[in-house]
Amino acid sequence: MELAAFVDRLDETLGTADYADLDASANGLQVGPDEGTVEHVAFAVDGVQETFEQAIEAGADVLVTHHGISWGGFDRVTGRTYDRIQPLIEHDLALYVSHLPLDGHQELGNAAGVADVLDLENRQPFGELGPEYIGQRGRVADSCSPTELRDQLESELETGGQSVQVLEFGPDEIEEVGIITGSGTDWLDEAVEAGVDALVTGEGKQKAYHEAREADIHVVLAGHYATETFGVRAVQERVESWDGDLETSYFEVPTGL
Repeated sequence: MELAAFVDRLDETLGTADYADLDASANGLQVGPDEGTVEHVAFAVDGVQETFEQAIEAGADVLVTHHGISWGGFDRVTGRTYDRIQPLIEHDLALYVSHLPLDGHQELGNAAGVADVLDLENRQPFGELGPEYIGQRGRVADSCSPTELRDQLESELETGGQSVQVLEFGPDEIEEVGIITGSGTDWLDEAVEAGVDALVTGEGKQKAYHEAREADIHVVLAGHYATETFGVRAVQERVESWDGDLETSYFEVPTGL
């Protein structure tokens, strides 16, 4: 498959253009030639030296990640920025990135993946960001305690050996759950307004403790990395379903954060 066709197809699938004015990440093709072909696609959560090396060793033509290397552009390509970009160019490895589009995609996104783990019903978009959404909310099939919710996430997520933390300030039984993966406590007010019993996210901020306590809502901190493995895995499955017999690889590099 031509690289340009591969990029166009992913952009269309993920709605990349819809987030162009909302995301600090330069979504889409961040590093790559104007012309090229794709036979082997690698996937990882983070676009970093370790995943670049693994993709190069696997013989991949393009690496698809959730977190890339360009957040608002570069002033200079020196130091660590140069060190990161050099192996991509040297080994002709393209880098495709999908940040917020892959958080908010209601079928393939990270929040949708966490919702699958929790078997949520009556799902709908959640986590407004301008005209778009970056999360999902829904109803637990059978109400559960905060401990049961935590245990379910710990059993299914790649937490790097770390425990899922719960700020237990909500009701004894959880029925409605809102999900913003990564760093999502800034949407706590929206969760309260929506009437959810628990907000599931990756990592928290200091102020979230008191905000959750005062609002009588649970906040579940399941790990930034752990909550954001679902999107790239779902995109890998989608790419494998395309015509063209593309080879794929997935690289797991958990941070425990």
